[in-house]
Amino acid sequence: MHAAAALAAALGFAACAHGQGHGDTLKIGLASEPTAIDPHYHQATPNGALDSQIFDTLVGQDSKGNLAPLLATSWKTLDDKTWVFNLRQGVKFSNGAPFSAQDAIFTFCRMVNNPQAISGAFKSIVNKLQDVQASDPHTLRITTRAPYPLLPHDLTRAAILSSGIVQHGPITFDLPHKCGVTGPWPRVEDFNDGKDAIGTGPYKLKSYVKGVGIELVRNDGYWGKKPEWKDVKFVPVPNAGPRLTGLLAGDFDVIESPAARDLPRIKKTPGFGYVATPSDRVIFLQLDVGRSPSPMVKAPNGKNPLQDVRVRRAISMAIDRKTIAERIMSGMATPAYQFIHKNMFGALPNPPVLKYDPQAAKKLLAEAGYPDGFDLTISSPNDRYINDGQIAQAVAQYLSRVGIRTKVDAMTRAVYFPKRAKREFSFSLGGWSSDDGSSFPQYWITSYAPDLGLGTSNYGRYSNPELDQAFRKALTTIDPDQRAALLRKTLNLALADLPCIPLHFESSIWAFRKGLTYEGRADQYTLATSVHAVH
Repeated sequence: MHAAAALAAALGFAACAHGQGHGDTLKIGLASEPTAIDPHYHQATPNGALDSQIFDTLVGQDSKGNLAPLLATSWKTLDDKTWVFNLRQGVKFSNGAPFSAQDAIFTFCRMVNNPQAISGAFKSIVNKLQDVQASDPHTLRITTRAPYPLLPHDLTRAAILSSGIVQHGPITFDLPHKCGVTGPWPRVEDFNDGKDAIGTGPYKLKSYVKGVGIELVRNDGYWGKKPEWKDVKFVPVPNAGPRLTGLLAGDFDVIESPAARDLPRIKKTPGFGYVATPSDRVIFLQLDVGRSPSPMVKAPNGKNPLQDVRVRRAISMAIDRKTIAERIMSGMATPAYQFIHKNMFGALPNPPVLKYDPQAAKKLLAEAGYPDGFDLTISSPNDRYINDGQIAQAVAQYLSRVGIRTKVDAMTRAVYFPKRAKREFSFSLGGWSSDDGSSFPQYWITSYAPDLGLGTSNYGRYSNPELDQAFRKALTTIDPDQRAALLRKTLNLALADLPCIPLHFESSIWAFRKGLTYEGRADQYTLATSVHAVH
């Protein structure tokens, strides 16, 4: 099989064996709407799913999370700090411009020159790079500042842009001098209106109207197998009930995240089906431990109780994870006793169970000096994660039972994420999908060090020198056994200190009409290219 065809099949881009699907319009109901077309704006699953249909990365991931070649056909290390990526030849952007190593270098430069970006997740990738050179148009040589065995994993999040979207001279990895860019850097608005939404992916952007829908059209110049669907329409429907009603009424061909309680109904309704896939997304609570006072927690002594590890452990003990998984998530979730899935590299093989023990929680609160509790607000999105608003309400009830008077401030994700990035919360609900044991620690629990690409989502400003030392050593350790041991030490330290409190791992569900199948994905991406017609 030709390399491009083999890759397309591996990533779910294979065309239908029959001709009926070609030319059809595929209509998908989304539970959570992408916040922008700009692939370097916000590291969020809905954004990444949409971006991956318009843009390619150098390295991709299949439905199970395994690395696979995309715009780079292969890669290797020359030494601990030097990587060589061989780039796919004959690839063109959707406007007909040829793809080359220059576009990859420009992309890295733009990732650190996007002031509109939510958090520094994309910038953190580039901060690990010392130099990037184009040996020739299809060979990229990357030198990292320190040994970094996880570079290919990082590159799965670096969507490649066309350097033709800006005015420039010779493009070089010269960050202090704008890398040769002479005009303004592209803005989020330039992607949303389609002007700069130029990629090498299987689809092209036709329109993006926030709150209304997104339309894609097949990229007939795509380097891989021709996508099965000519036109794709994504419509955001945040509430599960109307989303399912739309599917049953024929408004949608596929919907994501139907309510687990509705699965028996879908199963019994002729002409419809569903697929449920375990995901690697952990739902967790993030605590503000870095400042006192904190804006949304009030205690009689005027301090921030969340800075006391006994209080954090009490909060964990007050929450019944099994009941949340069984009742609120209708069994479509697994209680989480660590921050990454047990099957991932670096995970704890047998993490200690985070027990539900409200009496012990009350005792710990009293020992910490809060026998009568304190007042707390839990901030949460209500349209991002599965049942996120309900989960926040459940957590509030559990905490109130042990004396922590908790109220919920749930809001749309478009409001929630910018506020969280500005550190306006004290106690917030979050979700994170990891592909390796280093992912969660790198962003959420290592000390805030954006220049090193560490702690960029550590809005609680937790800092533990022992944890930092173990994790930073893990990042530069080539030997996999030694690296795994260091990652496990990192996770054990975090579970002892609980700057974040894991709740559960989501399962992902997609429902669809008769005549279709969907390949469930561990990364929770909803892709038109994973929908196939069956006959």
